[in-house]
Order: sequence, then structure tokens, then C-alpha cells
Amino acid sequence: MNTVVKNQKRKDADLFGEIIYSYTRAQAIEDGMLVDVSDTACEAGFLWPVAVTSAVWDDCVAWSKDDNKRKEVYQDEAGRLWDVIWMAFDAIRRSSGGTQLVYQLYRVPRNGKGIKARLTTLKLVIGPGDDGEPVVTIMLPQES
Repeated sequence: MNTVVKNQKRKDADLFGEIIYSYTRAQAIEDGMLVDVSDTACEAGFLWPVAVTSAVWDDCVAWSKDDNKRKEVYQDEAGRLWDVIWMAFDAIRRSSGGTQLVYQLYRVPRNGKGIKARLTTLKLVIGPGDDGEPVVTIMLPQES
């Protein structure tokens, strides 16, 4: 852990008291609350680790052979993940900066009978990782 992060934690403890419990990004990935998609994100041009929430994964990425049969729309998780990541990267390139942005993409919903791609909105947040390093998290707009 770098000195700046240690000093900040000390200042926070002086102000708020000792931390009773913290839930780290690594724990969220291990628990399945976040899905690490850094390898795909790196291919798209991201320089920092990227994760999506389990809700984003379920809504925008997850797809099985049964979904192909049921929907008669042939997709796969790799392609759906690429769409989420590429549109996030494009949104960053077009943005004027900041630590949060909202972007949209079309995806075929897994639930229901519809096979037409529908517009969905996602939120991208840049924040500190477990050791203060920059990380990217992609989530549904109502998630925090």
C-alpha cells in the first residue's frame, strides 16, 4: 500500500474512528457481486481494471445455448460482453471527463419473449480500488 493511501486512512480514522468492517472490491469479485472483465476491457483499450456488477452481467451479458434456442436469436456471452465494454470505451472517448458517466447500448433481453434489441442504460464509475488505484465499475443506473 502506498504512503498516500496509508496517510489518508490514518486521517480518516482520526476523523471517523477505526473502521469496523469494509467490503473490498476483491471480496465482491470473489463473492460474485462483481465480475472482473479486465481482459476483454484491455482488448478494447482500457488501461485500468474493469468489472461489471452481477446485475449488468445478468441483464446485458449472460446468454446460453438455451437462450439461442428459446429466442431463435444467436448470440454468445463474448459478443454481448464486447458490446458492453466497447460502448463504455466509446462513451469515455466522447466524454468531457469526470468520474461517472451514463451510456446506452442495444441488447436483446434474456427475459420475456421479445427478440428485438432494446435500448438499455448503464452507468460507468471510475473510483479507487482496494489499494487506491483507479478502477472502473459498470453498473445499472440505480446501483451505487
